[in-house]
Amino acid sequence: MTTPPKKKVTGRTRDFVVGADKLIYKFSKHWLGVLNTIIAIYVALPILAPVLMNVGATGPARVIYTMYSPMCHQMASRSFFLFGEQVAYPRALAGTELNPLESYTNTLPEFAGANDENWAEFFLAAREFLGNDQMGYKMALCERDIAIYGFVLIGGLIYGVVRRYRPIRPLPFILFLIIGLGPIGLDGFSQLFGYYATPLNGGDPAGIQALLGSIFPLRESTPFLRSFTGALFGFMLVWLAYPYLDENMGRTEEDLARKLTRIGELP
Repeated sequence: MTTPPKKKVTGRTRDFVVGADKLIYKFSKHWLGVLNTIIAIYVALPILAPVLMNVGATGPARVIYTMYSPMCHQMASRSFFLFGEQVAYPRALAGTELNPLESYTNTLPEFAGANDENWAEFFLAAREFLGNDQMGYKMALCERDIAIYGFVLIGGLIYGVVRRYRPIRPLPFILFLIIGLGPIGLDGFSQLFGYYATPLNGGDPAGIQALLGSIFPLRESTPFLRSFTGALFGFMLVWLAYPYLDENMGRTEEDLARKLTRIGELP
């Protein structure tokens, strides 16, 4: 049994296939620039939100806050602020030299009826509070997320420079687990479990809460620790992933260049 010859692709179908190949070829050739641009926009918009609030453009600013709300908790106690008395307003539990958010909550309508001892009520109110003229306005991503995406961008820019002069080997996965994932996981989950071990009604923990509390005492991370662990994770993620992406994109570029040259679509 003979195999029938393949039909030659012509007309609109050919134009579509060639157009798709050209698009993929261009992306594979410039993937790093495209990715850096997307990440730059993604991290710039949350910083733009408090700028817009400060100049009175509250409508566009609220659109940004709303866009990013599914991606981040946006709690004021864990976010950077611009144009106010302080760059951050952590909870008193964090033990920093900054004035804690609790010292302002009595005058903030978002915290009306919220009990500072009930961490769920406090977190919900902190999420709703965008800022004011005295305290400034919070960014649309929390401190940790700003650091993560900011250092993914910084790492991507550094990668683009260094790869011109030498090949970059990917970070061993075990080092990514230890340096990149370890600190952020320890900081984040120890804090999370500490809150889960704290009863909302202020009573004594029992059962699984008591067990969690014995392992993870209640704590609140500082702005520096959030930012530092986020920056480590973002930078190490670039070092782990981008060399693999670069290798695969390079192969795709070469394959499509040969194909498009063969059919006369590349000079």
